[in-house]
Amino acid sequence: MKHKVDAQFEQEVEELIKDIHQQYGYDFNGYARASIYRRVKRFIINNHLQSIAALRSQLFASSYFFEGFLQEITVNVTEMFRDPSFFLALRQHVLPILSTYPFIKIWDAGCSTGEELFSLAILLREEGLLDRTKIYATDINQKVLKQAKEGIFPASNIAANTTGYYESGGKQEFSNYYVSNYGSVKFDSTLIKNVVFYPHNLATDSTFNEFHLILCRNVLIYFNRELQERVFRLFDESLVDLGYLALGKKETLAMSGVFNKYTYVDKDNRIHRKVN
Repeated sequence: MKHKVDAQFEQEVEELIKDIHQQYGYDFNGYARASIYRRVKRFIINNHLQSIAALRSQLFASSYFFEGFLQEITVNVTEMFRDPSFFLALRQHVLPILSTYPFIKIWDAGCSTGEELFSLAILLREEGLLDRTKIYATDINQKVLKQAKEGIFPASNIAANTTGYYESGGKQEFSNYYVSNYGSVKFDSTLIKNVVFYPHNLATDSTFNEFHLILCRNVLIYFNRELQERVFRLFDESLVDLGYLALGKKETLAMSGVFNKYTYVDKDNRIHRKVN
């Protein structure tokens, strides 16, 4: 009986996904199904709804309600200097090469609430590159883009963030970059003065620039193989020759059709360079 109930729920979610695509233009067809089903179920419970039908009614009656749903369905788990060895590798192996360019363009794809963006900006400032770098910070979710632009994060995370900063080769007092206020910390807004915040859907949107470095970390693990391949080709089209592509530690370019165009700069930290 449970299997039958689950099958019905999943079918209703599939129909909802199609209708969301038609109504709002967001395409979740390539997202890993187990994650989608789990998140929809949790959203229904947390919002005290009785059924998919009740959810559907709310979603299509209120764009504000849909924004809340979108924030729950899309994955926004992040932290500053996540995997410090990655940022250390960027500092040691990538930024010295980028420093030879007169102007640098970086795409932070799936930037979420901005912790990675500010981490990257701090590295660029410390290596003397921030003023000649343009960063495009994109996400499917415009609400998290607004949060990223504000640069306000919970103070409860600051001890872990500070540790990550120093393990990534930080050169100053981390506290120089933010001010504390009522349980939150606000980061120096000049860190993102050259950042363009831009809504972009990796599942449907096209390339919009040529970049020297693309970061898309811990996003693709929630996509199925077909959508991953689409995104890899999108990134390949968006990178200059000898540009860099950085993925999350659980993500791999190895099964992609573009893999033979890349070499590893740091295999453990999933940093690749486009060589063909």
